[in-house]
Amino acid sequence: FPMIPHVLAGWLGALAAATVLGAPYRPADDATVLERLPVAAVDPAMTELRQLRARVSADPHNPTLAARLARRYFELAMAEGDPRYIGYGHAALGPWRGDPGAPSPVLVVRALLRQALHGFDGALDDLAAALHQEPDNVEARSWRAAIFMVRANYEHARRECQAMQASASALLTAGCFAHLEATTGGAAQAYERLRAALERRADPPASLRLWTLTRLAEIAWRIGRHEVAERHFREALALGVADNYLLAAYCDFLLEQGRARDVLALITSGTRSDTLLLRLALAERLLGRPEAERHARELETRFTAAARRGERLHLQDEARLMLDLRGDARGALRAALLNWETQREPSDARIVLEAALAARESAAAAPVLAWLERSGFEGRHVRRVATALKALPQ
Repeated sequence: FPMIPHVLAGWLGALAAATVLGAPYRPADDATVLERLPVAAVDPAMTELRQLRARVSADPHNPTLAARLARRYFELAMAEGDPRYIGYGHAALGPWRGDPGAPSPVLVVRALLRQALHGFDGALDDLAAALHQEPDNVEARSWRAAIFMVRANYEHARRECQAMQASASALLTAGCFAHLEATTGGAAQAYERLRAALERRADPPASLRLWTLTRLAEIAWRIGRHEVAERHFREALALGVADNYLLAAYCDFLLEQGRARDVLALITSGTRSDTLLLRLALAERLLGRPEAERHARELETRFTAAARRGERLHLQDEARLMLDLRGDARGALRAALLNWETQREPSDARIVLEAALAARESAAAAPVLAWLERSGFEGRHVRRVATALKALPQ
């Protein structure tokens, strides 16, 4: 079951060929090196990537090869939080750009890349087309469920989870339902069912185990079982699988616990990732470190550059920056509400409510308060903020 955070909102922003400010730089020669990404020359994954890239270059209209290369780029974007890999992935699928009749492997990967840039409608269309070709395509089904969860379309998500049952593993199906139930008033039951499903699965793939442990950690955190959440986060980290979302989620947990020093120990690199750079700056601010201001300015530069390109993919993080690092509650509220128009996960709700409370504008948070009542979401912190917001003088 795929993992879409606030969906990749903090991971993915700009494509590779644009400069930070101003017009894009266009090299005169295709051989010009714009920048080398921070990977070791002897990294086996990079060796594999170079070989695959060479094969695609020699046979660019081979859908199997192109889909493999694009998927590898997508996986690197998820692991490292570096947005440029998304642009490279799209380029690999160039021969099928906009083709609704592309082969199923191309459609699925194109959907992953599209949703990474918040093209949710196009992603859903691609996944539906893939399922038309392959009705038992579990990956396509699970990504549709995940996108519906981001949009708070819980009935559609439930249908996708139900449709998975015939062809997906028990753990995969349990993960799909747990994601849904933990957001709609059944967090404790969802935790127990997912934990039991993981225990029954002898040796799941590392990626599935990581997703499951991360989800268990978040559900436990949500219902106030902090020691349990900590254990699951650490179990997930111990797998040694690079995952930007896991690091960001654990950092948020640590920050809420007032453990800023642990955040600094966790983020030893990764400042190319906006999500991790934000959390680093938040931890530094809590500790009174002077680096916090430099990192905050760097984030502002990145967000400004993205906005000039017409990209607003980091709005949740922008709102957190404005609220927690700049003290601009009204600016944070505007960004958070704009983000809520496309992304409606619990973390998106949380920043709207926090910003509205800081700005003392309870009416502005009405859509999120309505979602909270409809969904039955049980997150303790979110509920506390909502209660405080409702108590403000009207």
